[in-house]
Amino acid sequence: MPENQKLPPPGMKIAMQASPEPTETELQWIRQMGLEYVVLWTGGDKASYEYYASRKELFERAGLKIYGFGSFSVHNQDAIVLNLPGRDEKIEEYKTHLRNLGRAGIPYTTYAHMANGIWSTERELTRGGAPARAFDLQKATTGYWVGREYHGPLTHGRRYSEEEIWDNFAYFIRQVAPVAEEAGVRIGIHPDDPPVPELGGVPRCIFSNFEGYRRALELADSPNVGICLCVGCWLEGGPAMGKDVFETIRYFGERKKIFKVHFRNVDRPLPHFVETFIDDGYMDMYRVMKALREVNFDGVLIADHIPLMADDPRLGTAYTIGYMKALLERVNAEAQ
Repeated sequence: MPENQKLPPPGMKIAMQASPEPTETELQWIRQMGLEYVVLWTGGDKASYEYYASRKELFERAGLKIYGFGSFSVHNQDAIVLNLPGRDEKIEEYKTHLRNLGRAGIPYTTYAHMANGIWSTERELTRGGAPARAFDLQKATTGYWVGREYHGPLTHGRRYSEEEIWDNFAYFIRQVAPVAEEAGVRIGIHPDDPPVPELGGVPRCIFSNFEGYRRALELADSPNVGICLCVGCWLEGGPAMGKDVFETIRYFGERKKIFKVHFRNVDRPLPHFVETFIDDGYMDMYRVMKALREVNFDGVLIADHIPLMADDPRLGTAYTIGYMKALLERVNAEAQ
């Protein structure tokens, strides 16, 4: 591991998913909530060592540490997932991203392997009339990712086989895992969202179920390749995931393969769900926090996909993080 590369201390930590170019008010707000860590994203035009290092310096001056940094330009790339023209160039860009992170002393990045983006349907209302992301399989026609739209029924002109998707993942991960190890950067792979068997003619056969994850991590065979466990996605999938979220936490947590957690709730599993407030879904999130504590999870948890509260995104975020902090304090106290 590079000399400037240090993993955070043991223990669960709550992090803010923040802007890489925050105002002083935003930095103050993060500190006022008692957080020490942030996770950041940027576009490919800024995904350089110089930018990552400058962000690290900026946040550290404010008393905050960067746990992870993602680049939209190498995340959810159809060229990688489907072996389209430009695949090798994208993989080289991903390797450069890893090396830049390692050189800047940032220990983690999230990766997702969706060829046609995140699919949603019209927003719906959750508790108190708060607008929230929703997905209804009967109405779904389009996937989205950073300015791109993928329209069904066949987003890429034909149907792809599960074998193709697996072969393409193997081609990718066998190249990037050694670079991650050399750079001292951990890659957490996010579940497919939503985790349905196929969308737009593209199978979601790897990161939409427990067995796919198990096989993928064995194929990667690297201490630096693990999971960004999106609890919300796991709850979206429900029984179709093969193992529930508690079995998943036990299996991968005991093997130290969970690097980051997206701590969110939904009202019910597929085929139709709405993302709810953390205390308003079908899962008791205290039980999830307790399960993470029992396997000594030592990464970060973030609030994610929060319903809009009173027309101010900061309100829902503060509400969610306060709830998460209370759960974390409770399970830590119970473990003593």
